[in-house]
Amino acid sequence: MKGIYTIALLLVSNVFMTFAWYGHLKLQEMKVISNWPLYGVILFSWCIALLEYSCQIPANRIGFAGNGGPFTLMQLKVVQEVITLLVFTVFTTVCFKGEALQWNHFAAFVCLVAAVYFVFLK
Repeated sequence: MKGIYTIALLLVSNVFMTFAWYGHLKLQEMKVISNWPLYGVILFSWCIALLEYSCQIPANRIGFAGNGGPFTLMQLKVVQEVITLLVFTVFTTVCFKGEALQWNHFAAFVCLVAAVYFVFLK
């Protein structure tokens, strides 16, 4: 169950992270924060990032083999990166209609799946 909890927390964490890093671009496009100063946007993103860290840190603690979890540090990082790119891809294609997936994006995803395979290989 620790592996499932870890992956679920990483998913939630990456949703918050994606909104913290890129959500302000959509809000600016929608004219919600278009006249905010940069420091206001940074503070807004930091508030969202706090939620991200509130999920990321427990995910790493629960999932890390040194704490009784199922993943090595390398495995945790590779899984986190794959989740990050999956969440980012969904966010980008849903929120930014001008961004389209191309064949090379799919090829990169295949390479990432291969990376997960290799990092878990004994």
